[in-house]
Amino acid sequence: MDALIPTLAIWALPVLLAITLHEAAHGYVARHFGDPTAHLAGRITLNPLRHIDPVGTVLVPVGILALSALMGGGGILFGWAKPVPVNFGRLRRPKADMLWVAAAGPFTNLLMALGWALLFRIAAAAEPGGYSLAMLKMADAGIQINAVLMVLNLLPIPPLDGGRIAVSLLPDRLAWRFAQLEPYGFPILLVLLFTGILGAILWPLIAGFRYLLSLVFGL
Repeated sequence: MDALIPTLAIWALPVLLAITLHEAAHGYVARHFGDPTAHLAGRITLNPLRHIDPVGTVLVPVGILALSALMGGGGILFGWAKPVPVNFGRLRRPKADMLWVAAAGPFTNLLMALGWALLFRIAAAAEPGGYSLAMLKMADAGIQINAVLMVLNLLPIPPLDGGRIAVSLLPDRLAWRFAQLEPYGFPILLVLLFTGILGAILWPLIAGFRYLLSLVFGL
């Protein structure tokens, strides 16, 4: 328990930003391409309270961090916010524009990972001290959670963003059939998670992404 509170303090802001800005980005891009649903619902905002899901944004990440603190690390930290409402039928070109709406979330996570990597580089060059160490740990957490969310959401499983990108790119008949998997997407993810397959897929991709960041930023 003593280790949990500092861990939560380090991870709280990166997790909150990673999850909520991911969702806000979907709404912003949907509005740009003609669907004002998220805008009318007040979901295109940086106010995290408009996006927080009590389970996905709070209980699940805190539970994973608590287990990680008790077991000394390990596990994939992830979570989710309240999905931003998007009416794909109101997009100017529904099938084509779906790609950009879906890609907006992972792209936002990429931008945030780059921002946290830059902060890590700045903190590493600062004078050693309590604040610089805390900044290093928070920046590392920001890189990690955004890398996880970006890679996870790009998996081609509806309703993940990667699944919707695939629906946008596939020929119409195949796209329609593939989209029928959406009700089973979450159970599929749970099976992959509890069998260890999800970790086996994600960890090499996350490690590769972090390695690229280290080359770019000299981390």
